[in-house]
Amino acid sequence: MTEITTGQQVFGRYAYPPNELGYCGPTGDGGTSGLASHAREFDGAWPYLTVIADAVGASDPLDEDVVNSYWVGGPSLYKVDPADLLARLRAAFKGQVSGLLDAVPATGEVLAHHSFHVFVVYPWVRFLRRDAATALRVMQDCRIRWGTVESVVGEHAVISSSPLQLDDDRLILGDSHIETVQWKKGDLSLAPAPIAGSIVSAHWDWVCGTLDDTEAAALEAATRATLNVVNACSESASVTRGIGDERWREEHQQEHTGGLTGDRS
Repeated sequence: MTEITTGQQVFGRYAYPPNELGYCGPTGDGGTSGLASHAREFDGAWPYLTVIADAVGASDPLDEDVVNSYWVGGPSLYKVDPADLLARLRAAFKGQVSGLLDAVPATGEVLAHHSFHVFVVYPWVRFLRRDAATALRVMQDCRIRWGTVESVVGEHAVISSSPLQLDDDRLILGDSHIETVQWKKGDLSLAPAPIAGSIVSAHWDWVCGTLDDTEAAALEAATRATLNVVNACSESASVTRGIGDERWREEHQQEHTGGLTGDRS
């Protein structure tokens, strides 16, 4: 039996929450161990993993540094040429409804990070003026966020984190607030039991890992860079004025989290 690498383990931890909800990848079996073998089926994540791997000279898109860079952040993100990234993403998602992907310029803040997929590629930014509460809720849950553990109660952790907010038509990170996320469900956990005072990463309703200060700073930096891209581009593009609404409603009228381009991881 082939041993699962650290990179595959990390991929499984972060890919599991949306997979459990049926948003991306193959039908789950209740665990994370097999998700990496289906990584190509995560249509949203795979283009980013391959472009990072190419930029750093890694032969495997599931290399630990590559996977961590996509989900969390780090120096390797800045080795990816923004123009190359945009070209690959536009080819991968051609013909699909997206948010700012066709309008965003190739600036240095265009990063091969999960936040870019959530805020730029997904079309939710289009609906901030139509249904801001829903759009913000989905983007907040879908992004990888960081928070300080206040307490652990049974299978849940209470964390303090900065929520995504809309302020004068700009997406920002607000003041810290308390939220409760799951770290365990029965025998399944995605990361070791969180400890009060530590910083954890969360994806949808799950704790996915414990972050050191450098990792937390990298995640915040990548997230803020992407928000800068979104806010700068939104000021000049008509992406929040209902473009594509009819097609979006037709394709996703059966589920409140519809409209996500590619997979929803």
